Amino acid sequence: MRLRDHPYRFGLLLLAALGLLALDLCQRGATPLPPQPRAVLGKEHPPALPLQLRAQGHIPMPPDAAAAHASALLPMPEDSPAVLTAFWFAGDRESAPNVQIAAAQFNRASQRWSAPRYLVNRHAVGKELGFGLRRLGNPVAWIDAHKRIHLFVVATGLGGWSAGRILHLRQKGGSQALDALEFESLGVLPLSWLWNTSFLVRTAPLPLEDGGMLLPAYFELGIKYPVALRFDREGRYVTMQRISRRGHLLQPALLPISPTHWLALMRNKASEFRVAVAQTEDSGESWNDLPNLALHNPDSSIAALNLNAGQSLLVLNNTPDGRHLLDLYQSANGLDWQLAHPLRHGTPGQEFSYPAIAWANGSVWISYTDQRQRIAWLRFGPEDGSKSR
Repeated sequence: MRLRDHPYRFGLLLLAALGLLALDLCQRGATPLPPQPRAVLGKEHPPALPLQLRAQGHIPMPPDAAAAHASALLPMPEDSPAVLTAFWFAGDRESAPNVQIAAAQFNRASQRWSAPRYLVNRHAVGKELGFGLRRLGNPVAWIDAHKRIHLFVVATGLGGWSAGRILHLRQKGGSQALDALEFESLGVLPLSWLWNTSFLVRTAPLPLEDGGMLLPAYFELGIKYPVALRFDREGRYVTMQRISRRGHLLQPALLPISPTHWLALMRNKASEFRVAVAQTEDSGESWNDLPNLALHNPDSSIAALNLNAGQSLLVLNNTPDGRHLLDLYQSANGLDWQLAHPLRHGTPGQEFSYPAIAWANGSVWISYTDQRQRIAWLRFGPEDGSKSR
């Protein structure tokens, strides 16, 4: 029996479907919209510029890892024994089957990095999710209102990075000490009808006054465009906003100029080799593209940090070709930048890339990939004779 041969029954089913759709739309309309987000602006007692290099070195590597890349820095709560936790991926090489997410902590008392530890591997997470994962990479970390660490990791299947998905993991248990830190998988972020593929993360979240955050992400299959993912104070995904209409931008670094005026500074895959920028003046409700910055971008990741109103920092490879020069810049408005410190200057073919930057314990911390073999770090403070303010 075919429904089209029975118009009465077909009409009833159609009316029922339309009724369910109307009910769904009414329920959605009755759901209150989240309040307009406001970014947390500035740090407590930021240092006066210019900054002075206080310490540097390399984060210890797992003994079996020949390669390391894509570090992230997470400032820890003040009552934690650690100043900050560094995450990165390590293994034989990028995209190798044995790549795992590693971490180390900088101890407040000893002023040293801990021994590293692997925290996430594809086999354990795949078992939790119920499907296999081929590769892991690009960890990004955040602490929610309950002081739980959330970890966002790119996982790939067939198709490589362009077919990656964003895994959401959350701290399991109460201890954040590295030797006891464990994560449980909360699943893949629901971002696309196409099996949630081709969305990736790389850069640090933007904290919000309500305790939530915006997670910068980007789409990479064919066209490439940046997005901002909003999470509430519990760490629940809320919504997604597209940042730019251009189709060749990746890895947005979010930089607040005021609580409602933000910039997104972006890796640029187009031939102009300049840092791309977009802005919102209404807390992300609408975004518009601005002219590229004067700074070069050789298709490489960047990192940005706001210290307070009129004081921002940017780490990048300011060269049109190659990743052998890595520098720290400062700006009063986020658009006009001046060199603050050369970080690493090598020769063409060398690589000092994928920086991360954070404010912790009265200092500016920077990490970056050193020759795809190790993760280097630096700590900056106020110059001698000046004080944090």
